[in-house]
This record gives sequence, structure tokens and C-alpha cells, in this order.
Amino acid sequence: MTHAFTNAFTPGDRLPLSFDEALDAILLQADGRTTTPEWVALAQSLGRALSAPVHSRVALPPWDNAGMDGYAVQRADIIGATRASPRLLPVLGMSAAGADPTALPWVQQGTALRIMTGAPMPPGADAVIRIEDTDEGIAQVAVFDDRDGNGRANVRPRGEDVAAGSTLFARGTTIGASHLGVLASIGAHSVSAYRAPRVTIVSSGDELVMLDRFDEVEAGQRIVSSTSYALPALLRSAGADVRTLPLVPDTLRALTTALAGALDEGCDLLITTGGVSVGAHDYTRDALSALGGRQTFWRARIRPGGPIGTGMVRDVPWIGLPGNPVSTMVTGSLFAWPLIRVLGGHTGCRPLRVPVRFLDSADTPAALTHFLRVVVSAGADGTPEARLAGPQGSNLLRTMALANALLMIPPEVSRANAGTLFTAILLPDVPLMTT
Repeated sequence: MTHAFTNAFTPGDRLPLSFDEALDAILLQADGRTTTPEWVALAQSLGRALSAPVHSRVALPPWDNAGMDGYAVQRADIIGATRASPRLLPVLGMSAAGADPTALPWVQQGTALRIMTGAPMPPGADAVIRIEDTDEGIAQVAVFDDRDGNGRANVRPRGEDVAAGSTLFARGTTIGASHLGVLASIGAHSVSAYRAPRVTIVSSGDELVMLDRFDEVEAGQRIVSSTSYALPALLRSAGADVRTLPLVPDTLRALTTALAGALDEGCDLLITTGGVSVGAHDYTRDALSALGGRQTFWRARIRPGGPIGTGMVRDVPWIGLPGNPVSTMVTGSLFAWPLIRVLGGHTGCRPLRVPVRFLDSADTPAALTHFLRVVVSAGADGTPEARLAGPQGSNLLRTMALANALLMIPPEVSRANAGTLFTAILLPDVPLMTT
């Protein structure tokens, strides 16, 4: 069910949604709206999502090759070899990495060929003896041990990694650094990937200024619009092409004009920050209603970030994030980041949830899902542990910067006690590292 935007709830409006209900509703906004595919040079494709499966025309490795430095032999020739009774084999030459497989001599019974790691196996040989198990002979080699004649015998078979004609990566795969290496190995000069979603951010607030007006901040007249710097960076980490409009005054006409201009210039997702509550200067719903917008929901049962909404305006998905800096970053991570991933064609979009042991304690009296900013690390027994990143006030952005995860405290828990197992959502733009 959808509702026209209004500046206050009406009796027919739905109750605020739970976290998971809100996330589902927001991701539904991307249904059938994946960006268009385009061909991208391989070196420029990092972080994009494949728009079609990738098949390999070649095998990797392209030939049987050595997994060790040593000597290529026939297995039967080294069975029973010991230091007391070595096997003596004439050495026919050498196979080095990059050698032409068609030019190598045939290793017949009773002969060996010196070989380097990764070098092609010569015809006739089916085992590689480690150089440590020989006398490293040049014209003739003494083999002291027969253990390398067992199993795969230090031979990497052709096509072990990739078989010719096989599917390497499925549609929706996010291209990472190792993907680039594999794609280069099969000769993929370019790939078909989904276009980066175009996201436009519109922020309002008469009290806000950008850094070029910091003198007004020092004079105690204004505050820096910190989310004008933090939110675009967060969304770019999701793969978005972000455009941030100049700060909009707190008037209905100014906000309506700014939103109309953003839609006229074209975007795949419209994000507003601020103006989503019920204050006298919160005009976002009225502005969107004037532009023909429809809302899906307005508010979620979470803290921070309860005043969040989503809907459609001129056939473009819209998310309204709260203007409080911490609330903006929390809801941006929990809702906007996954939506951008879906729009960009990525298979993986939902934040990863992990069980953690809480080492601190916190009061969460309201019957809401609370998201505490925490630092997750490995405990002595291997169980992930979470500590508060600092004070949890919704205006304290530094604590958000120190955190690497959000600890979910269920609505029925009024006090989160130390030692309790909870679920943590890893922040999508923060690498989990240790000292």
C-alpha cells in the first residue's frame, strides 16, 4: 500500500516498520531498475558488477606444469629410491617457465629433465621430483626419495583452475582485484558490466554551511554540513556515481525547486537528508508530493535513524535520510548502501550479520531496534567480541568514525548486558583489520 506524501501521519498510515521490513521495502524500490549494461575496459571495471556471465575460451593453466623446482621423470623410474640406493638418471636438458612446450625433449624411461616451478611438463614425464630429494646433478641426477611419485606428483594438470568453455563468473559478480587477474589471464580486454548508479543527494538546513564558510562556524553562527562530505563518500564505496547539490534553504519552494532540478537532470536514485521529521521546517514530504511523489513508508522502529522514508517520485526511487549526522550515516549504511548495490546489479547487497559477544553494557529502554556503534575484534577463544566505540549520542559523529560495526539490540531488550551474544552488522565501507 502506498500513500500520498503529507507532512504528518494520518490515521490510515501504516505503523512504523521494523528494521527488516524497512530494508525489504527499500530494496523493493529497485525491482526491475538495474542500471543498463555497458562495455568497460578491464582496468576500469574494478568494483563494478558483471552484467553477463563470463566464459573462458582457454584452459588455465594451458598445459601440465611443474608445481616444484626439480626434475621431470617417469614415476616408475624412481620407485624405491633411497639415499642408500639412489636412482641415477641422465638429464636431457631443462624446462624453464616460458619454455615452448612443443620444443621439449621426450622424457623416455630411465631419463629426466631439469624443470622449474610453473614450467611446462615435457612429453613422457608424469612426475616431478623436488630438487631437495636429489643431488642437483646437471648431466646426471641421483634421486634419493620416491615420495614424489605418489598422488599428483607435483604436477599441475592443464585446466586445473579453469577448463576451456567453462563459466568463470556469474552475472552480478562484483569485480575485485583477483577477478581482474583471472579475467586478464583469459584475454578479457573488456567486460560487460552494469553502469554505476547515478545518485543525487539533496540536503537542506539553514544552519548548515560548507567548509568555504568556516569563518561563520568559528563565529558560532553556523555548523559544517558534515554529511555533505561523509555521505557521498559512503555511497561511492557502494559503487555509486554521486552528485551532491548545493545546500538548500529551509523553504518549501526552495526544496521543491531543487528536487525538480535534480530529477530533470536525471538520476537512478534520489536521496534527501533532513526535513523528514515533523518540525515546522520539515518540508520534504510536501515538496515530493508537489512533484507527484508517492511514499512506501515513513519511519522505522529503529534508533538512531527512526525518521526515514522511501518512495517513488517521477519513476525514480527516493530515500529520505534523517539530517542528524550519525543517523544519516547509520541509515545510509543500513539502507542506501544496499539499495545502490541492487541498482548496480550486484548479487550481494545485504549487510553481513555476525554473532558477537558484547563486552560492555548499555541501556536501551525504548522498544526499538537499537544500533550501537561498536568495534568488533576476535576474542581469545576466537569468538568475535564487540566493545562500544564511544558515547552513543546521535550527534557524536566521531564514534561512528571509530566503529567498524553496528550492534543490533532487539526491541524487547531494555538493557544490553556484558557477556550477552548479540548480532552485529559490519559497516560496509570499513575494512576489518587488526594491528
